[in-house]
Amino acid sequence: MDFTFKRIYKGQIKMVVLDWAGTTMDYGCYAPAVVFIEVYKNKGVEITMEQARRPMGLHKREHIRAISKQAEVAAMWQAVHGRPVTDADVEAMFADFQPLQMACLADYADLIPGALDAVAALREKGILIGSTTGYFAEAMELLKSEAAARGYVPDNSVCATEVPAGRPEPWMVLKNMFDLGIYPPEAVVKVDDTKPGISEGLNAGTWTIGLAKTGNEVGLNLEEVNALAPEVLEPMVAKARLELAKMGAHYVVDSIVDVPAVVEDINLRLARGECP
Repeated sequence: MDFTFKRIYKGQIKMVVLDWAGTTMDYGCYAPAVVFIEVYKNKGVEITMEQARRPMGLHKREHIRAISKQAEVAAMWQAVHGRPVTDADVEAMFADFQPLQMACLADYADLIPGALDAVAALREKGILIGSTTGYFAEAMELLKSEAAARGYVPDNSVCATEVPAGRPEPWMVLKNMFDLGIYPPEAVVKVDDTKPGISEGLNAGTWTIGLAKTGNEVGLNLEEVNALAPEVLEPMVAKARLELAKMGAHYVVDSIVDVPAVVEDINLRLARGECP
């Protein structure tokens, strides 16, 4: 044959898969960050907020491991303990992390402003709401309860402990698709404020939207954001936009408020035969 033919999906978006901390709740993604700092402090190593945030989006055990591999953290650990971090150290810190995280999680469970309206706008278009998180199962159940009390109930939730591997691998997004019977990947949008979360969507073959202002890249809560002068805040948000765009996000916006309009644009692109 002189010609081959390509199958193209030209339908609409069927599902949006949302992250939790920094995307739908916990403006600034504080809950996990403060606990990582505490876990390392308990081992005699005082890490910075920036060091704690760098691997955000990973399964929490892998996040602890990734922190330990940062050169400056590894050097501090060596100075305190006289040896490198071991797998046993990582497991011990993860064991410490879980009760500390559970103890403070509800304190950071307020929804990001506009989240309920954005989800409602998506559902008006018949779009299902999935969710993924790097939290472990017990933390996920607490989050879901706190979110429900505030009016947010996604159609499906998957945490890293339910799949072979968490972010940046695609399995949590794919499990959302499996659980809700949604295909093809072109009909799905992954929304996240972290770099591994963007990679998760890309690896699953979906559209991706990065959230720059409300999440881990800026790393400030709503009160802190509102207290900053525009000339101070805007360069921080611009840097966050750039970092998420460099990961390959199809779109980068400030918050979940902007997601319904982006989905409309994606629908137009799909109708033209474009794909992620």
